[in-house]
Amino acid sequence: MILILQILMLILILALGKFIMIFIIFYADIRAAQKRDPAAKSALEVILLYPGLHALIYYRIAHVFYRMHLFFFARLISQLSRFFTGIEIHPGASIGKRFFIDHGLGVVIGETSVIGDDVLLYQGATLGGTGIAKGKRHPTLGNHVVVGAGAKVLGNITIGDNSYIGANAVVIKDVGPNSTVVGVPGRITKQDGRKMDTSLDHVHILDPIMQSMEELQARIKNLENK
Repeated sequence: MILILQILMLILILALGKFIMIFIIFYADIRAAQKRDPAAKSALEVILLYPGLHALIYYRIAHVFYRMHLFFFARLISQLSRFFTGIEIHPGASIGKRFFIDHGLGVVIGETSVIGDDVLLYQGATLGGTGIAKGKRHPTLGNHVVVGAGAKVLGNITIGDNSYIGANAVVIKDVGPNSTVVGVPGRITKQDGRKMDTSLDHVHILDPIMQSMEELQARIKNLENK
């Protein structure tokens, strides 16, 4: 009986030590999750239950093996991560600070992707390549970029700082800073040269095509009234 209690105590101590270590090392990422997701009630909840954080932890470990040219072990860890989290991050990708994947199922990040600081990805987002040529073939995302649910950012293109990629948009060309991209293929609209809305108010994303149509309708109505 005493031996069983000692084993249970050891397991508890190890689990607590692991929790503390994750909290310290990934503190900035945990805080980013709490800031970006209003459903996050506590750091404990994020550590235990958020697949985006779990995928990031797997990635950080795999990336170390990748940089040591232990490619098989790096890919093995990334595939285990995909199995447990539903998120696939190639260990060769470069990811900045305070990265957060919300929900996360179906997210794919390619080998040569470069992601800046304070980036947010929603479920189903893809940072993919085009063609089979080696070299830089995946996107580069600047700081404070948001990629909406189901959006596809493809090829060796650059998404500028503070930009927002709308849900289900398909982006195949460079995007300047402080831009919003919507539609298929992606259409770029500036938000008055300002930083994109950090409140993530997806309902009020501007579509340049719809804006043009509304302007034309208003002009036609004025002509009819005359």
